[in-house]
Amino acid sequence: MKQGKIVPAIVVDHIRPHKGDYELFWDESNWQPLCKQCHDRKTATEDSNFARGRGV
Repeated sequence: MKQGKIVPAIVVDHIRPHKGDYELFWDESNWQPLCKQCHDRKTATEDSNFARGRGV
């Protein structure tokens, strides 16, 4: 929706990466629906930032 498109959301994304934190993983207030393409893009950006030591 932020991009002006409406497509089915098929992935539940963690707004803040849980990094193995079980409680954060299951915290529904940390979930957002995304299409797969947006989720993959967001995750790739986050993973890249972590690799560079920048966090999210």
